[in-house]
Amino acid sequence: MAIPQSFIQELLARVDVVEVVGRYVQLKKGGANFMGLCPFHGEKSPSFSVSPAKQFFHCFGCGKNGNAIGFLMEHAGMNFVEAVKDLAQGVGLQVPEEDISPQDRERAAQQREKQATLTDVLEKAGESYRKHLKSSPKAVGYLKGRGLSGEIAKQFGLGYAPEGWRSLASVFPDYQDPLLAESGLVIVNQEDGQDEKRYDRFRDRVMFPIRNVKGECIGFGGRVLGEGTPKYLNSPETPVFSKGRELYGLFEARHALRDAGYVLVTEGYMDVVALAQLGFPNAVATLGTACTADHVQKLFRFTDAVVFSFDGDGAGRRAARKALDGALPYASDVRSVKFLFLPAEHDPDSYIREFGKEGFAHCVTEAMPLSRFLIEVAREGCDLHTAEGRAHMASNAKPLWMALPEGALKRQLLGEIASLADLGTHELQELWLPPQAASPAARSGSFQKSKDYRPRERSPQNWKRSNVRQIPAGRANHAARVLLSDMAIWEDLSSEDHNLLCDLAPPHGPLFAWLDHQHHEHGPQPWGALREGLRGHESEDLAVRVMATAFSPVLDEDGNLPKDAPTPQALAHEAQLELRGMLNRMLIESLKAQETEAIEASKNDPSALQRYRSLQTRRRQLESAHLAAQET
Repeated sequence: MAIPQSFIQELLARVDVVEVVGRYVQLKKGGANFMGLCPFHGEKSPSFSVSPAKQFFHCFGCGKNGNAIGFLMEHAGMNFVEAVKDLAQGVGLQVPEEDISPQDRERAAQQREKQATLTDVLEKAGESYRKHLKSSPKAVGYLKGRGLSGEIAKQFGLGYAPEGWRSLASVFPDYQDPLLAESGLVIVNQEDGQDEKRYDRFRDRVMFPIRNVKGECIGFGGRVLGEGTPKYLNSPETPVFSKGRELYGLFEARHALRDAGYVLVTEGYMDVVALAQLGFPNAVATLGTACTADHVQKLFRFTDAVVFSFDGDGAGRRAARKALDGALPYASDVRSVKFLFLPAEHDPDSYIREFGKEGFAHCVTEAMPLSRFLIEVAREGCDLHTAEGRAHMASNAKPLWMALPEGALKRQLLGEIASLADLGTHELQELWLPPQAASPAARSGSFQKSKDYRPRERSPQNWKRSNVRQIPAGRANHAARVLLSDMAIWEDLSSEDHNLLCDLAPPHGPLFAWLDHQHHEHGPQPWGALREGLRGHESEDLAVRVMATAFSPVLDEDGNLPKDAPTPQALAHEAQLELRGMLNRMLIESLKAQETEAIEASKNDPSALQRYRSLQTRRRQLESAHLAAQET
């Protein structure tokens, strides 16, 4: 029986290792963890620790450690499948039961191999389309008429699908190959009582290859030449292509996003290519669908600022409204989301050609912030001069406000909405968040320190960090330990931080890249679930090693924390501050190296001096902030 790894991770994210271990071991709360007598060896004082935050157990006496599954296997004598079934039953999950025979296993392997070749098939078709473009005066004339150069067409891999129903038959000798249909290149049509008919999906169209972030071709968009319909045609959903997750031009724009400091989200392929031609290579486009939360989350992996560009007509407003819904859950205090509405008679291409690059750049700068657009959406159609209209506005605003992540922006907007509704902030908060649903901090309207928190004195007799955990020698090790201990911190880091960590040399870079992927797919997970997902990963040994040095409390003879021990909240806050300081130091060092490269490049490229100045400004800002943090 094979149990999918994804199910194991989901299971470990749902179960509580404290509850599982507590069935067999008497546990006592001790700081952030629970302590008890180790069930694996005889002892008189507790050295067996169970961490609810990491969802892991560890004995400092005999060294036994693991997650909830491992505990049941070690202590209750269950095998792996029995342990999984026992835990799944407790949380109401159905274990996927797949008894795979050797024949089925072979077929599955063949299917995976076939899917892996889909991008090869699409790449081969793309090469053919590019060759046809060179011999099509009509297609070349269209692109030149849109102001595109041969260089930009080459950069985006533009091509042309010729007229004719089976042009790809000259590219793929076996036109009956199922891969052609699975990749979306060929349409298979079979009516009752008639022979199967196959023909090319794209005919007489300018072709825009769609690439994933790795640069692999996963689909196409085709713009018809002439009066045919539909005007734009996309590849269908396939095993390698999902419209709701992919963005056109993201691969080509990935480096420009860092230089520009923001991404411009437009409505079409031609907008992206034309903007790159006109000096805005940081543009992307959705693929014939509304902007989704997955799109927004993917963008925030590359930049901390997103500007949505829409036409100012009704359709543009509707598209912006859907983009707002997708952006709200990710609009944290360290990110910027804006909405640019051009005049109805313009798209980005035509606006730049009429008003110039500087004019469009000014429009981007003056784009409407998310907070203002949220208010506009909420008050649309509401007469704020009447009590009914104000109540209607507040009702419209509630789901939008609730979707925002906790932070200063959310709190400020609460006050602004309350003012428009002619209510006090606390009145509106109590209306939206009844006392039983609100946290103490939310009900008070401010963050509060734990009642148990007491500042530490720095005397040798008091609690010292060196007594309870070892500091890894490398900064990257320290970052890994903090983030694996509390994965939610990853969401609070900027894309600059993400890029810095993911670009580190192995094994640290691959570990942070894996962590980023896990956060993107599953959200924050405890260490127990992360540990299971890392099995077989190249950075598994590193992760296990750094987590072995994570904080573990030192208890007195009665199994209690010392009276002067800091609270778990204080320790977590301190860890975040340490991480921030460490990341700032790493960023400063990285910027210094980039400055040196820019100075060297300026010998042949004068424009590199501008990059050097911007890098220097950024570095000095970080150094000032780092110095100020140290002084406090």
